[in-house]
Amino acid sequence: MATLALGAHIAHQFSTGGIIKLQGDLGAGKTTFVRGLLRELGYEGTVKSPTYTLVEPYHLINQTIYHFDLYRLADPEELEYMGIRDYLDKDALCILEWPDKGGVYIPKANLQITIQQHLAGRVAYLEYN
Repeated sequence: MATLALGAHIAHQFSTGGIIKLQGDLGAGKTTFVRGLLRELGYEGTVKSPTYTLVEPYHLINQTIYHFDLYRLADPEELEYMGIRDYLDKDALCILEWPDKGGVYIPKANLQITIQQHLAGRVAYLEYN
């Protein structure tokens, strides 16, 4: 619940686009965070991790959000072939799980969130740039 709430809380801070990098182990709650953010912005459909597709687009009334999961990326250069620059449009919000796998193709984030499992819950560390 708290991870969903964190996503909802942050949602309106990026209404004009930006880049959010999500760090955390498998199962830490990265996609849950994205689900909370999208729900807050009015998206009612299924929110799934784009582990196999690399990117899942969400076209809302006033905003486009691209949810990336780079976990299975074999080589950062694959991002160039898929047209990563087109996705990183300054009017879109790009949320990237496993951003380090993207190497030099991933620009500096407006917000980096690290989610760690802690005891029976999770702890999130936020770093704004």
